[in-house]
Amino acid sequence: MSERNEPKHYQALVDMGSNGIRFSISNLSPQAARIMPTVYQDRLGLSLYDAQYQSGKKVPISQSTIDKVIKGLLRFKRICEDYHVPHENVRVVATEATRKAINSHAFRQQIEEATAWKVELLAKEDEGRIGAMGIASSFGTINGLVMDLGGGSMQMTWMIFEDGQVRTSPRGAVSFPYGAAAMMRRLDEAGADGHDALRREMATNFEKALRDLEIPNSLSQRAEQEGGWMLYLSGGGFRGWGYILMAMHSIKPYPIPIINGFRVPRSSFLPNVKEFSDPEDTFRISARRASQLPAISFLVNALAESIPSIAYIYFAQGGVREGLLFSSLAADIQSEYPLVTATRVHAPHSTASLSRLLKATIPPPHQSDSSKDPPATLTSPHFLTSTVQLLYAYNSYPKDIDAVAALRSTTAGILGDAHALSHIDRALLALVMCERMGGEVSATDEPYLSQMQELAGPRASWWAKYIGRAAGGIAALFPAGVMREHEGVQVDVAASWCTVVKKKKKGKVVEAIDFQVQYGMPELDGAVKVWRHHMEKVGKKKHWIGGKEGWGVKVVTSSMKS
Repeated sequence: MSERNEPKHYQALVDMGSNGIRFSISNLSPQAARIMPTVYQDRLGLSLYDAQYQSGKKVPISQSTIDKVIKGLLRFKRICEDYHVPHENVRVVATEATRKAINSHAFRQQIEEATAWKVELLAKEDEGRIGAMGIASSFGTINGLVMDLGGGSMQMTWMIFEDGQVRTSPRGAVSFPYGAAAMMRRLDEAGADGHDALRREMATNFEKALRDLEIPNSLSQRAEQEGGWMLYLSGGGFRGWGYILMAMHSIKPYPIPIINGFRVPRSSFLPNVKEFSDPEDTFRISARRASQLPAISFLVNALAESIPSIAYIYFAQGGVREGLLFSSLAADIQSEYPLVTATRVHAPHSTASLSRLLKATIPPPHQSDSSKDPPATLTSPHFLTSTVQLLYAYNSYPKDIDAVAALRSTTAGILGDAHALSHIDRALLALVMCERMGGEVSATDEPYLSQMQELAGPRASWWAKYIGRAAGGIAALFPAGVMREHEGVQVDVAASWCTVVKKKKKGKVVEAIDFQVQYGMPELDGAVKVWRHHMEKVGKKKHWIGGKEGWGVKVVTSSMKS
């Protein structure tokens, strides 16, 4: 067994929430801890919130419900033993529904007597803080407002998360009694005539919270510069809303069916849910979640009225589980870029040197027209390193499917389970890797390729093709991922902007990328020739995104032996 998969790194967690009880075992080995790989997960669909209400009146948690909880915990205990999870690495954590139960102490005592596991009862303030950390775990960076929607309550705070440093409000998180299940009950009690009063109450409380949270000026100024606030939403109710928005997305079907990292603008955040037929038939929407949609819609509209300047809304998978795990990580691990961590296991020997070579294939920023430049995401050191680390992952695949497997690597492939990847990272890396493997996909997968390109946009999609072709050439020159740095420079590349005269267009001058290769070994002649051909091919109009009238840049190449 490798060090990465040793049971000593396994952390088992029971999250006793209001809407259900979640069981998980995660691998926190140092090499993979930032993305917190899940070894096992399950859920007991039992609402501890609903179990405390009969005919609108609050009652103790019944013995039959307690017995079901204990049965689920004993089963999970056996599973932990089968995975050899150390006893000290098991935690049972309970949130608001257990905290506010009339018989909370007796409930927790029965669990401890039956399982020998002590139930940790999170304070309201800790629940908000840990929920916020769960959201932090779900992204590489965060600058905005974060909200966690449970069954009984919703927490709100602000967060700045950069380079592994997490800053939140010194007041902690503000908690509201507006959880998904609680809102259903409040709306039912208020009746149609009382909805306006409830909406005003919520708006007043949200506006007061924004004042009380002591939002730093730097964050407010950033929101002004970016056209509004970024909202980061977590919790089952918000995620259910996200799946509805995903189903209603303009790209049909939306190509990345992973809620974490899904993003929508404010204009898409407030659809009329009444116009959405058969929500129960929507991917990942259970009958219970479908029944909560009107209440969540009411909450979402109240939020939008209270925070009118919203730019984008991001959905997060992270909750109490992820927050507890992420909080336990060292700062240097928290600061890792998730995509780099996720691809590290596939890294070749000469990752650093190969990454520098790939960077050299990208021309410097255009001096007069920045719209021609590749998006910053594609040229960031994190993204280029991740590309190189994945460069050889599909070498063993048949040519019939290697490009398709690479295209689907970030959704249903080897990175599908990676936590904290944004959808744009998933789309761009998939497009780059598809092209690195030749870019040829079957008719079955062409629609999926088009959907990923539509998600990325024409400019980013063409640059992904360009970088993918460049990466493919590097992989052909160094098929083992070894550059033999001790022998000196074997291959050097330079890329720059230039103008060329098109003879067939009566001397028309067009802008192009000048791609130059310098190498010293005669045995590389054939590989360099093929590389140049592929680079020139990606610059031909018929290979532009959208065809001859689409987006692309001409590429001219040259080579020289040193």
